[in-house]
Amino acid sequence: MISLYDPRACRAPRLAVSALLAIFLWLPTAQSQTLNVTLLGTGDPIPRLDRFGPATLVEAGEHRMLFDAGRGAAQRLGQLGIALGDIDELFITHFHHDHLNGLTDVWMTGWLPNPFGRRSAPWRVWGPTGIEGILDGLRQAMDPNIQTRIIDEQLPPAGAEFEVHEFSDDGVVFDEDGIVVTAFSVDHGEYIKPSFDYRIDYAGRSVVISGDTKFDENLIEISEGVDVLIHEVAAANEEILNFDQRMQFILDHHTTPEEAGIVFTRAAPKLAVYTHYVLLSAPRAPEVTIERVVERTRTTYSGPLQTGDDLMRFEIGDTVKVVPFSP
Repeated sequence: MISLYDPRACRAPRLAVSALLAIFLWLPTAQSQTLNVTLLGTGDPIPRLDRFGPATLVEAGEHRMLFDAGRGAAQRLGQLGIALGDIDELFITHFHHDHLNGLTDVWMTGWLPNPFGRRSAPWRVWGPTGIEGILDGLRQAMDPNIQTRIIDEQLPPAGAEFEVHEFSDDGVVFDEDGIVVTAFSVDHGEYIKPSFDYRIDYAGRSVVISGDTKFDENLIEISEGVDVLIHEVAAANEEILNFDQRMQFILDHHTTPEEAGIVFTRAAPKLAVYTHYVLLSAPRAPEVTIERVVERTRTTYSGPLQTGDDLMRFEIGDTVKVVPFSP
């Protein structure tokens, strides 16, 4: 092997330097072609420590995008070492509180001058018609805090504002730097409208992230052939349904394991992933185990399936790599 500086080969330094330069130029490009998705929270409204509220981080190119902001989203981002002020965009699926109650924390804490904050420009937020009114309400509620910090800490006023993008129809809602985000309506119940899910396409990779939804043909059609389909699931033991009939009402607003299996079979993603577990329980009836959820799914689906956990990451390249969280 000839050294870079071998005097016996006058062309070697130039060739070697050119080769190294090509490698360095290629590396960022190759890395930026990977679509990374991290489940920040896989739980439901129940305040539990093992599964925080619904929230999913998508990293594509130079963008860090948050899909829903449930309870504990800020803490999970902190565990990943990601500054809250570095979350570029937020996309909301619908207006149930468990998908929104971490929003204020990420927004306000991301504005503070500490290393985990430092947002100096309005936070960009996408959501169905009505999200602007919700954010206006939050802005009003936080105004005493905002005004105090502007005066006392000299924080930039723009960092406490929102740049809001509302939509009411299916279609592309974001198209920047090669990242395309498509919103599409789903059925979460007769009175729970609007309710949307999202598909993200980047560099030939694709992922669909569901919010709350019943079995939905629109979701199947949009998800056909994606790399990763991340879907909610709801289940209860028969004892619970016998104990409290209201539990069936909850299940009727979500997707059962058997129904999710049909969705996965027809959409045929490279990898199906469960998140946002709505596993009902009662004092005299325990919740369904994850193992039982998988068993029930396997009655209608035989393909690749991953049960998601908080902080599990999916690296979507030519293949899909599953990376459990390691502190």
